[in-house]
Amino acid sequence: MTLSKAEPDDPTSVARTQIASTRGLGVLLVVGGLVGLVAAVILLVEKLSLAADPDYIPSCDVNPVLSCGSVMATEQAEAFGIPNPIIGIAGFAIVFAIGAGVLAGGRYSRWYWAGVQAGMTFAVVFVHWLIYQSLYTISALCPYCMVVWAVTIPLFVCTTVRNLRAVGGDQPWITELCEYRGPILTGWFLLIAGLIAHRFWDYWTTLV
Repeated sequence: MTLSKAEPDDPTSVARTQIASTRGLGVLLVVGGLVGLVAAVILLVEKLSLAADPDYIPSCDVNPVLSCGSVMATEQAEAFGIPNPIIGIAGFAIVFAIGAGVLAGGRYSRWYWAGVQAGMTFAVVFVHWLIYQSLYTISALCPYCMVVWAVTIPLFVCTTVRNLRAVGGDQPWITELCEYRGPILTGWFLLIAGLIAHRFWDYWTTLV
């Protein structure tokens, strides 16, 4: 007698898959929240230092394009009347706490995840508004801000996939979205990298 492999609809197999998926999301939330939090704290310290001393040169001022100081001095750096890093510190601290709770075995209600989704959606929309402003209005890039961009996008995608699966179950399009989230993220990042390369192409070519 031979043992057959667990079928896709085997309850044990499904449960293990769900546990692994939840754990993976928890790790992403913890790591992404921590990285974003560190970047936001550094940005706030740099902004306060610049406010205290107009001659201060931020550590992330690398060249005319990669220049945090140029970005910090704009109105966009205080989009809601307070420094953007303060919003980042609060948001990423919450993300980290949620991830830690997930890894600890916490189970949150659907309304709670709806709130998380709303927060992630706001964050990713805000980030892309900042990307547009950096490229086409400010004409400068902030390296630490780019770190925030880089963690916000996968946090949004993976949280959205988790919530869609919780609401829609195993519908084919949701399953495909889950399976192809890696290529989706890769394409997303390549698009942003392409826009950056195109916008500052004249400068990049002077470095060759």
